[in-house]
Amino acid sequence: MATRMTSQQLLQAAHVAPEIFELRPDYRTLLIIVEGITPSPCDETSEALLKEAEAHVQNLRSTSAITDLPHIAAWREAYKAFGAKPNKIRNSLEALTRRAENGLPRVNRLTDIYNAISVKYQIPFGGEDLDKYDGSAFLVRATGKEPFQTFAAGEPQSELATQGEPIWCDNTGITCRRWNWRQGPRTALTDDTTRVLFILDALEPVSNESLAQAADELAATLKSVSPDVETCSRLIGPTS
Repeated sequence: MATRMTSQQLLQAAHVAPEIFELRPDYRTLLIIVEGITPSPCDETSEALLKEAEAHVQNLRSTSAITDLPHIAAWREAYKAFGAKPNKIRNSLEALTRRAENGLPRVNRLTDIYNAISVKYQIPFGGEDLDKYDGSAFLVRATGKEPFQTFAAGEPQSELATQGEPIWCDNTGITCRRWNWRQGPRTALTDDTTRVLFILDALEPVSNESLAQAADELAATLKSVSPDVETCSRLIGPTS
């Protein structure tokens, strides 16, 4: 039987391919592993965070269009750089911020917490169920031959990644397409998830300090509702 890698080993083995930094030299990702989460439906903690995030978007929208918000604008340019049309294919931050105008979704406590913090800090978050993950995470540009398992109209289907798009992968295959656009169902969080790999993506003008602040709030919030929570993290950038 294969020995399961520790959280630190998983983080150290994670990598971002050089061609990603050639595409966007300002790109950084903060990987956070959280273990010991207590599954729960939506509660007062998650509801308060969601309402705070919704109010934050209303405040942002009072002075700017969504597409002019600095980090959303940066991601729209990044999407154009690998051939995606941002008016049709929206990064996860923009999609979630748009939903916040009319009310963010209520899913479960874990998902609601990280969605709210993503919107509050204007940073794209990904959440992967580590018990369904195969090995460590890596980010590369697609060759166009990688299959992606998803659903359409409730039915499973397989599609190929577009050549050149950034894809997050594990040893089995793609876990998220177009950097932070669509996660595959194989590693998606569920109501029973207790171990998570969070992926926080940043471009300028978001600073490493802002990434750390978002991560700290995520860890503190999860610790407040799940006392057994343990976290570790690693920042990966062009020089690390």
